[in-house]
Amino acid sequence: MPVAQIESLTADGARAVMDELVALLQDAVASGASLGFRRPLETAQAQEYWRSVVAKIEHGTRILLVARSADGSVVGTAQLDTDTMPNGSHRAEVQKVCVLRTARGQGIGRQLMLAIEDAARARGRKLLLLDTRQGDVAESLYRKLGYIEVGVIPAFARSANGTLDATVFFYRTLDDVPPGSP
Repeated sequence: MPVAQIESLTADGARAVMDELVALLQDAVASGASLGFRRPLETAQAQEYWRSVVAKIEHGTRILLVARSADGSVVGTAQLDTDTMPNGSHRAEVQKVCVLRTARGQGIGRQLMLAIEDAARARGRKLLLLDTRQGDVAESLYRKLGYIEVGVIPAFARSANGTLDATVFFYRTLDDVPPGSP
């Protein structure tokens, strides 16, 4: 039985839970998640980021999934960026997979990943790309789900605390993978 309910948000749906999205992103960055931001993540910066996501949803180039707990609150997110050049219309990038600290360890990240793969399939995407900081828990999750490491770039990105960390790049083809399975 799923721990969380996964839902795809429209732009209006994202605006309706903006405060929760901001709090989730701030919580993830505060815990050291490798999401492109540094600590402390100010509310205005997090709001600006989510407004940019809403604009991409409206433009049709971003899919935003949220995981909701039993009480309906947002406890996780995953995004699919489908903004590619014409020769890349078969691929998409998985971005900003994060789960609230209080909800981690319950399989919500896995649920989000399986749902994002289903969303990719529904849009005709056959190749998914993603990256994460080397050594993060997310790296293990992606490997368990069948993502294949392309390589590691040392000192690729600054972590939330400012250190330069290596980043692992992964891909996964969806052609022979049934929906909802790793």
